[in-house]
Amino acid sequence: MAKHAAKEKSFLTDITTLRNRARKNIGEGNITHSYTGDPKKTIAILQTALATEIVCVLRYTMHAVAAAGLSSEAVKAEFQEHADEEREHMHSVAERINQLGGTPNFNPKGLETRAASEYGTAETLVEMIKENLIAERIAVDHYRELVRYFGNDDPTTKSMIEKILAVEEEHTDDMHDLLVSHQGKPMLKD
Repeated sequence: MAKHAAKEKSFLTDITTLRNRARKNIGEGNITHSYTGDPKKTIAILQTALATEIVCVLRYTMHAVAAAGLSSEAVKAEFQEHADEEREHMHSVAERINQLGGTPNFNPKGLETRAASEYGTAETLVEMIKENLIAERIAVDHYRELVRYFGNDDPTTKSMIEKILAVEEEHTDDMHDLLVSHQGKPMLKD
């Protein structure tokens, strides 16, 4: 029995310690004693995610406006829906950067070099779908890596990235389905 008691972990910090830490470190905002991540590195990583989302908003918006052809209206609507969702991601990432004490970098200068995905140069509807599918596949891989990276060190950022990842996976599926419907053959093997 004594052996078992020695293995028990204390679950909670006593209230007095929690209160004293909160008062002592009030200037650190939400970066508390229990945060085990590296805020500066997290902010730098999230700046890349922010740039990626901005590029995706711009690309999808441009495609929603520029797509042409007999069967383009449904695709344009899908592009616009994705642009709106990417804008929500952009806002979430910017808010998290701010919460961690950083300043979200919305500066267009250098945007393309900060982003994981590319803006693109597509001119036809099928080229636009392909560019968006490629960009979504990049985002999915990037966000999966970030989920693993943040792990338990920053559960709030990890949770945000997981939510964004789920939407990016849906976008990937949507773009693949559009590509199949416009080319008549599956691009991915079963």
